Amino acid sequence: MSGPTVPEDGTSGTPPTGHGPEDGASGTPHPHHGPEELCAPARLLYTDALQRGGVTAAEADRVPCLTRLGLLRPDPHDPGRRLPVPAAAALTELLAPLTRDIHARVAASAALVEALAPLAPLTGSSDDPAMTVIQGKPAIQAAVAEAGKAARKRILTLHPGSKRPDVMLEQARQSAIEPLRRGVSMRHLYQHSARYNMNLKQYVDRLPQGDLQIRTMEQTAERMFVFDRSAYISISPERDVALCVTHPALVRYLAHVYDVLWAGATPFGEPLRTSSPDAPVTAVQHSIARLLAAGHVDDDIARRMGISVRISVRTCRSHIARLMQTLGATSRTHLGALLIGSGIVEAHRRD
Repeated sequence: MSGPTVPEDGTSGTPPTGHGPEDGASGTPHPHHGPEELCAPARLLYTDALQRGGVTAAEADRVPCLTRLGLLRPDPHDPGRRLPVPAAAALTELLAPLTRDIHARVAASAALVEALAPLAPLTGSSDDPAMTVIQGKPAIQAAVAEAGKAARKRILTLHPGSKRPDVMLEQARQSAIEPLRRGVSMRHLYQHSARYNMNLKQYVDRLPQGDLQIRTMEQTAERMFVFDRSAYISISPERDVALCVTHPALVRYLAHVYDVLWAGATPFGEPLRTSSPDAPVTAVQHSIARLLAAGHVDDDIARRMGISVRISVRTCRSHIARLMQTLGATSRTHLGALLIGSGIVEAHRRD
């Protein structure tokens, strides 16, 4: 799977595999490097652009990798000038299509597993299967716990939803203590709505902080655990059936998927940002607003946002009601227009 690519003119397309000897408009030799790398002249010019508040178009043309990676953009008031873009914002923009592709691929993989798993008993099993179906939550929890005990380098976890029972969090805490003490790198990825779960905050506070990192994102794929040599993926809506993957290439791929999702997530200790400083809405409400503007119904919005299963629709509608009150909307149709007009969501955005 290839990474996101942005050509030098900022439009969609596929960039060249490397720069030629004279990529700049001025004919100045430009170093050869890959399409997803920055050369030393580009780093210097980007630093200069941040200090000066911008550079000329001619300067930008001499190091096209800055424009291709979204670190420089045209000045809307001066065609001959380029403005610097924060690296975090450029990274988010570049990762967006790749993240959507990963979500689609993970969903397709889960659908294939769900369709083919019932046929496994008919074909028998090998002595060393690369994929094994595990039935029942106790069996899944036991297998994941054993993999955690054997881990020496990494434990990556992906959790959709915002509610984890106290008992499950305490079990997870007990299982995490020993790996953290022996220096295993542990990362947890939750949805933004989990930030409001007091049990999760207590879980974080009661663990050694050295090699533990937690981030949140708007939407995640299904539950997943990745260890040194194995991965476990939930493949049923009730999460009582899991797929154990031990094929090295597949485990590496799932770890790469996790890294891409991780790069676009927000550290647990940092506040979430909204796109419109003039609209006093929370990050969760901002996410709901985008899904609402895209035409999703309440049930689908609640599922995508990982809001508590028992009160999902009620909680979702409560957020929508607060959005209507904040923006002064008299109906949902009116709210949609106000969301676009306020800049909270984009007119052509679709998920």
